[in-house]
Amino acid sequence: MTALGIAITLFTALVLVIEFRRHQKIALPPYGWSAATLLVVAEILMFRGVRPISVYFTPIAWTTYIFLADAGVYAMRGESRMHRAPRELLNIALLSVPLWLIFEAYNLRLQNWTYVGVPQQLGLELLGYGWSFATITPGILETADLIEAFGWFHPTKPARMSRQLEFVMMALGACCLIVPVVVPQDLARYLFVLVWLGVFFLLDPMNHWLRLPSILGDFEAGRRSRFYSLLLSGFVCGWFWEFWNYWATAKWYYIFPMFQNLKIFEMPAPGFLGFLPFALECFVMCITAQWLVGRLKSGHKSVSSEQPRSQSTALR
Repeated sequence: MTALGIAITLFTALVLVIEFRRHQKIALPPYGWSAATLLVVAEILMFRGVRPISVYFTPIAWTTYIFLADAGVYAMRGESRMHRAPRELLNIALLSVPLWLIFEAYNLRLQNWTYVGVPQQLGLELLGYGWSFATITPGILETADLIEAFGWFHPTKPARMSRQLEFVMMALGACCLIVPVVVPQDLARYLFVLVWLGVFFLLDPMNHWLRLPSILGDFEAGRRSRFYSLLLSGFVCGWFWEFWNYWATAKWYYIFPMFQNLKIFEMPAPGFLGFLPFALECFVMCITAQWLVGRLKSGHKSVSSEQPRSQSTALR
């Protein structure tokens, strides 16, 4: 199964490279080449077991990947997050840590994964966890930016979102997040899929009410590119996460009580489907968190990426 995982990961990377080359308009910025070089060097040192690279390989790989993906977006669009609003990207990285800790809190009860090989010294341990968690949301959003820049998805007929639908979504989301906490733990261990779905159903309607960027708001505007790009971003990042994690010294293991005989890398194969809604959750949680800390104001209107590049604020 490891060979299958390697094949899928390499095919995914190849598609990204081919599409980037098809849509590239200007040269890749120097920081993109530097990031690519550092990623390759880190891979080599990791396979050689060189510490501390092999221990911190996951956050190193994701940090270099984020810079590389952003450079790719810039080469296709002439603008990117790091060029448009570097401080905002840094804030997203900082917010990514407490946002991921929400899922870690659920995992204390559901016991779906565990970590091994993490340094035992408190400072080094916190560095590893904090740095890794800080790359999660930026990695998802930068990958979605990259995919959206390919121009695969076009505007469609606007869809009206009723208040009743929003109430149903929020009620469903609340139930999905509450049930794993209140049922017996032996049953709860099977229900992490509810957490992967619940946050999106709860928060996206709230973001829509506040006139913040939202998937429902996109659908009302006839925009589908953000939704599909996020789903594909989850797919891409899921394979990269598991690929880079598999050989690292400090890594995670999945221990949930299903499909353990169907592992690709460390992830039971059906678990890869969870990365798709997880990407949507990263987006809606980031928007809500930015609003809560005052980085976004109610009434903010997201601009479709199908508009001219100079006006694009996609996935902000």
